[in-house]
Amino acid sequence: MANRLTGKVALISGGARGQGAVEGQLFAREGAKVVLGDVLEAEGMRAAEEIRAQGGAAVFIRLDVTKEDDWQRAVDTAISTYGKLNILVNNAGILQMEGVEDIPQQVWDRVMAVNSTGVWLGMKTAVPALRQAGGGSIVNISSISGLIGTGLQTAYQASKGAVRIMTKTAAMQYAKEGIRVNSVHPGPIDTPMTTDLDRELWQMFLNGVPLKRAGTSEDIAYGVLYLASDESSFVTGSELIIDGGYTAQ
Repeated sequence: MANRLTGKVALISGGARGQGAVEGQLFAREGAKVVLGDVLEAEGMRAAEEIRAQGGAAVFIRLDVTKEDDWQRAVDTAISTYGKLNILVNNAGILQMEGVEDIPQQVWDRVMAVNSTGVWLGMKTAVPALRQAGGGSIVNISSISGLIGTGLQTAYQASKGAVRIMTKTAAMQYAKEGIRVNSVHPGPIDTPMTTDLDRELWQMFLNGVPLKRAGTSEDIAYGVLYLASDESSFVTGSELIIDGGYTAQ
């Protein structure tokens, strides 16, 4: 077991599968105690058990990121189980593909609730615990869709753009307290969330990647690890783009 996060306690939303589960595994290997939160209870409990089976420390709690009470229970679980909270990863998110005229309002509202409101609630409830711990790191998972337009993904892009600017304003607000806040912007990543995309549309995205492949959850997790660790102690309000060169064009 390595030691980049030794002594740290991390809460990861959307931790049951995909990027969140991989982040949890990596964090545990690097010495962190991990709380995985998700609405996918069976998968979340399996993810925590896999970490424990590999010698790490992890628990799962049901977390609907749109509910402040759920967030408070998750933060309280980290403190009651492991004594503190040092790291928050706002990883939970849902995808949507309709354009401006085609998206139903209930879809818009749901995407914004999970992807944007969920990030705000996560920060709101975690900051007091991070403050009590003497500082910490918040990593908000945005997307390159929060930086550039596609002509699709109206609500998704709006929600991820909100995460980007929310990250920056929180970084300014809490810098004096030693709480760093950064965003990660993945490009096309092969995860359970993208497997249901139309294959022609998915291939179109991949064709735009200079490195000529989809990213993996591990590609993202290592970037999140850097921002969560003390190695990035002089980094706040920043955007870490992990997209195979997509937005460099």
